[in-house]
Amino acid sequence: MASKRDDGSTLVAENRKARHEYFITDSWEAGIELLGSEVKSLRRGQSNIAESYASIEDGGIWMINSYIAEYPGAALFQHEPRRKRKLLLHSREIVKLAHGVERKGMTIIPLELYFNARGRAKLKIGLAEGKKLHDKREDAAKRDWNRQKARLLRDKG
Repeated sequence: MASKRDDGSTLVAENRKARHEYFITDSWEAGIELLGSEVKSLRRGQSNIAESYASIEDGGIWMINSYIAEYPGAALFQHEPRRKRKLLLHSREIVKLAHGVERKGMTIIPLELYFNARGRAKLKIGLAEGKKLHDKREDAAKRDWNRQKARLLRDKG
């Protein structure tokens, strides 16, 4: 289900594995071209962006493999749940992303799907580089050490 945040936006879906699997170098906020039934389904919190990614095609950026459930009230005008959705960005942002993707190992991944304070559906996308196994192990070790350090400080203090 969707959850309210402090800045007035409502979080619909989050890619929680993204920060574990990738180094996020930069992020942008993009609009999404949606159909009416997709917006209604998003307002009900029925979406998943965990396995999705973005690619640059025909001079635009498209989100691929994102899931937005069908809306039961839209009997005749139903949408396809895993269709390609166009992301709305300025041309200079598209150029920056295109240059990033051309570099070795960089990809565009969605981080969060939310409604902003004005009620518009937005997608936070990140330019990411895949982590190696040893990087994931280092992150886990740091996380464990910080947790243990906080526990020790709490017990002593």
